[in-house]
Amino acid sequence: MMKSRIALAVATWFGTGYWPWGPGTAGSLAAVLLAWAGASWLGMQPWHFVALAIWLTPAGIWCSTQTARLRESKDPQIVVVDEVLGQWIALAGAATLSGVHLWTAFVLFRIFDMTKPWPVRRLESLPDGRGIVADDLAAGVYAALVLLLARWFNLL
Repeated sequence: MMKSRIALAVATWFGTGYWPWGPGTAGSLAAVLLAWAGASWLGMQPWHFVALAIWLTPAGIWCSTQTARLRESKDPQIVVVDEVLGQWIALAGAATLSGVHLWTAFVLFRIFDMTKPWPVRRLESLPDGRGIVADDLAAGVYAALVLLLARWFNLL
């Protein structure tokens, strides 16, 4: 029972996944706001959030699996830990965790998460929480690459 509550809390990113209008977007926004707060108050850099995403991915997969089983759904909408992890991966391409960089990372991640270009959509077919999380990590990688290219061409 306690494991189920913990899994549900993390999978919904402490209730963010219950947002009725676009829970995935709410999860991504929560990730960006945490990054902004971490940068503002603790001096965290983009790589800190990439490291956090990598470190928390196994827990995110487990929590997503448990929640999917509890809800009897392959990928329940309330699971948003995958968006949080993917959004933090997207920050890898940001020069700073402020203003236009955060906003651009957010928008790019949401575009890649919703459109799911190849091979992102294929990753959804992985079993259990791996499929729930992997596609968002890949969307985050795409967003990070676009941010890096934009920086390379001095667009950001």
